[in-house]
Amino acid sequence: MKKSRLAIFALTVIAILAVIVTFFGDIRDGMRLGLDLKGGFEILYEVTPLTESDELPSMEAVVRSISKRVNTLGVNEPVIQVEGDNRIRVQLADVHDPEAARRMISSTANLTFRDVNDELLMDAKVLQEGSATLAYDEYGRAKVSLKLSDQEVFRDVTADISSRGNGNNLIVAWLDFDEATDSYRKESSTSDPKYISAATVSQTIDSPNVEISGNFSEDEARELADLINSGSLPVKMNEVYSNAVSADYGVDAFSKTMLAGGIGIVLIMLFMIATYRLCGVISAITIAAYVFIVFLVYNAMGAVFTLSGIAALVLGVGMACDSNILTFERIKDAMYSGRSVKTAFYEGSSKSFTTILDAQLTTFISALILYMFGTGSVKGFATMLIISVFTTMIIIVFVAKFLLKMMVDSGICDGHYSWFAVKASDVPDVTKGEERRQYGRFASFDFIDKAKYFIMTSLAILALGVVMMIVNGAAGNGILNLGIDFTSGTKLQIESDQAIDKNSLQTQLEELGIHASSVKVNGENNNIASIFSKDAIDEETMNKAKTELSEAYGAEVSDNIVQPIIGRELVRNAVIISVLAWIGVLIYVSVRFKWDYALAGIVALIHDVFIILAFCAILRMEINTDIIAVMLAIIGYSINNSIVVFDRIRDNVRMHKHDKLTPEMYRTIVNNAIQSTFTRSILSTFTTLLPVVCLLIMGSDAITSFNLTLCIGLIAGAGSSVFIASQIWYYIRIHMKPKKKKAKRKKVDEIEELIVPGVND
Repeated sequence: MKKSRLAIFALTVIAILAVIVTFFGDIRDGMRLGLDLKGGFEILYEVTPLTESDELPSMEAVVRSISKRVNTLGVNEPVIQVEGDNRIRVQLADVHDPEAARRMISSTANLTFRDVNDELLMDAKVLQEGSATLAYDEYGRAKVSLKLSDQEVFRDVTADISSRGNGNNLIVAWLDFDEATDSYRKESSTSDPKYISAATVSQTIDSPNVEISGNFSEDEARELADLINSGSLPVKMNEVYSNAVSADYGVDAFSKTMLAGGIGIVLIMLFMIATYRLCGVISAITIAAYVFIVFLVYNAMGAVFTLSGIAALVLGVGMACDSNILTFERIKDAMYSGRSVKTAFYEGSSKSFTTILDAQLTTFISALILYMFGTGSVKGFATMLIISVFTTMIIIVFVAKFLLKMMVDSGICDGHYSWFAVKASDVPDVTKGEERRQYGRFASFDFIDKAKYFIMTSLAILALGVVMMIVNGAAGNGILNLGIDFTSGTKLQIESDQAIDKNSLQTQLEELGIHASSVKVNGENNNIASIFSKDAIDEETMNKAKTELSEAYGAEVSDNIVQPIIGRELVRNAVIISVLAWIGVLIYVSVRFKWDYALAGIVALIHDVFIILAFCAILRMEINTDIIAVMLAIIGYSINNSIVVFDRIRDNVRMHKHDKLTPEMYRTIVNNAIQSTFTRSILSTFTTLLPVVCLLIMGSDAITSFNLTLCIGLIAGAGSSVFIASQIWYYIRIHMKPKKKKAKRKKVDEIEELIVPGVND
């Protein structure tokens, strides 16, 4: 039995490492990078009404329609910007078929059903929205299946058409029918007609489903279904120009980021081995498996790696380590209570599982809401976080437990407390009546008393942040340093035949009196420059700049007013879905714990978000969509930490369920809970910070503010879980009036004892 368990352990470890070594190269090569890291395809459109008599709809409505189209392309985190009054710039990352992207984005996609005389019979309103799907007939030919929203109208139309003579009993499906040029009679005689299909109707059709069939290839049928589902575009999209764009941060920045992140993960493994010995070795193996599985699933989904995805991955590694730390600390805690190695393993694993499950489920609820209601970078972040949650539960919890179980059940660990980083002399001999002693430097620390210092520090930071917002706002610089994603401004575009040096261009702009918030040089030969300024540029300065830049680079300089519609919508949606995520967490924690735990956790989350905003104001860090991703990451991390503390508090409260708890007893309960989990909080925060610090030191300078904000958020999240969430819970409990217990009434049919004088009196 002993040898078989060790053999299973060895074979499992070898299999895990062999799979990682064999397939990691393919996974690395198959990674799809986002526009900010790899570049992609860019199209500039001029928007005009469908007809001369129509008015141009709002640009926000057009942007929403385009976003819906782009989503069907499977492109994550597109960049869509309104420039001027009637221009829209669309940037797509890692597009394999630019022509298909053009057709999908610019097609009006106005679906109509007409007779052979081109008279309108029905439009797309007769169909259920989003019901178009790819299907196949009995011969394996591709077709499009649709569901009706108005079956009665379709029945009446088919009844009318079927009654017409032969040759006239056709329903012709058109996409973007042009009344001036298009005709069924003309197109039916060509080998490649413009209409989609012409179906013969011989009888009334009374069915909730219809089909469009023709000589479609599978790709054509799928593209048609996607166009129908995306709805008609209320404008004409006239392409002004298109070109390939280079990355904002560059592949080199991504390579540095991945290298720094990899070094951080290796340091985590070494730290876990040094801290937990045997358990640390198993943790290192499962962390490697965790990272491998996350990349494997992300690649299999065809998802795009961007900075927001990296934020979620870093957070996921931290939470994965935290799950291991929770289990290992529980095992050590059982050993300090006098348990044997085997008993401590089973007891510690059992007690930690509930805590891990609660922490992961609250994170999953937040991530699911972000995915369901988010767009762009928010959805990309949520996708990575959801994958991380499931991978943590499967790999870190079950695989790590299985490997450790094989070792413990083999008997090889019996009596070897040092293998678990526990001194044998610290394990009490319960057979001799020895009792557990308190261990650790925080065993007598009064966290309730010291919480005031953390709260005062937080209030000081928040106050300084507010002051800086007021000062900057009064100086005309804006209360926050909003990036191009969230503010209007002027965009200059230079397309030259020669390479453009970014530093020289920036110097030139300063000499011309133009303060550029962003300067990007891209194109195949670095011959295209995009300049963005948040400042208003007067006509004289603009004319002078365009003249001198044109002379310097031998090309015309175009200028447009940029409106950040997508950025504003992202912020608005991020706020809404964050509130929804908080409500989801509030409900779950209220059900699993109680309402006071939930309220305390939410207050800690709000504290963390405002601390990040305060630091952004104090340091004047640019706020862009990536900072939004950091805030969302901290929401998941902070509630994860709070759940661990709450779980220990709840256990301590249950031990006194028959007692009338006084404020002093509540103080002891909270202090004991934090004392028991504080080492875990420090270790968990340290392991999460390790890769982020590596990113700060070794990563690209282009993402320094991103990494710095993530560091600030992680520290704030760890501190708020201990000093704010628990403090608020304690305050609520000592001021909460206990419910009065109703006196039990005797049942009317209860038989009372009959008292007989001299017998039982």
